[in-house]
Amino acid sequence: QVQLVESGGGLVQAGGSLRLSCAASGRTFSTMGWFRQPPGKERDFVAAIRWNSNSRYYADSVKGRFAISRDNAKNTMYLQMNSLKPEDTAVYYCAAGSSMGRVDLLSLYNYWGQGTQVTASS
Repeated sequence: QVQLVESGGGLVQAGGSLRLSCAASGRTFSTMGWFRQPPGKERDFVAAIRWNSNSRYYADSVKGRFAISRDNAKNTMYLQMNSLKPEDTAVYYCAAGSSMGRVDLLSLYNYWGQGTQVTASS
């Protein structure tokens, strides 16, 4: 059975850093990504990676501050988050899919992690 296990969330001051991890078991995927959902708002795209090519994509709101990466041997994806802002506060979800469609669309992803809370306090 496919499973995505997230870790690394927590509480930091604005300007601080966190690194999220997402370990995939059961299979490999064409595309993996991160989405986030602030309280009372919709789930929005953050970043994604095409596994084979290592092509990377970012939402404008996080470009230059966040970095997505992979470890092929561990089948694990990371999200390094620097210069965190209060507006980054959300539940962050790891996602994976087998399609090469648009990475910012929820419909691309078939599997989801359990979510991890990220809070940046001013």
